[in-house]
Amino acid sequence: MALTLIRPHRHADARGWFSETYSTRHFEAIGLDIRFVQDNQSLSRNAGTVRGLHFQRPPAAQAKLIGCLSGRLLDYVVDIRLGSPTFGKTLTVELTEAGEQLFVPVGFAHGFVTLTADVRAVYKVSSPYDRDAEGGIAWNDPAISVDWPLPGVERTISDKDAALPPLSQLASPFAYDGEPMGLREV
Repeated sequence: MALTLIRPHRHADARGWFSETYSTRHFEAIGLDIRFVQDNQSLSRNAGTVRGLHFQRPPAAQAKLIGCLSGRLLDYVVDIRLGSPTFGKTLTVELTEAGEQLFVPVGFAHGFVTLTADVRAVYKVSSPYDRDAEGGIAWNDPAISVDWPLPGVERTISDKDAALPPLSQLASPFAYDGEPMGLREV
């Protein structure tokens, strides 16, 4: 499955708007035959809050559908599939309260930085959280060359995320499946 930016349609009227943010039928029609089993939300109080870069190892590996309910965030995806021509490369997408969603398949580390205060993010995942399966790579590893925005803004990051190892220490459990690391938009 490919990294996919989804722009759900909003039906607006005098009351505001309504949007269908997930439909099995729609996702299957756009080639995303995935079953989500858990929904998560996060609130990041400060601009410059970094969450990630995370993944879960098989058999608890997670595909994710990420959206932003309020504020703006810059979402980062790092290819960690062994044998991939884009191993260690990063893809960046801005998500806002306008409703964009990013589908991230298994085999990628994921994280984001908030561009505004009080950012609420929502995630659907294809496998429940499993502490024993969690992994990650350092958000500031120069080998992945993430261009973090907001120069001069102090980063807010958890101790756990600050201690993640660099990509060079990752024994990735993911193999390249032949799907290139591009972003398709639907």
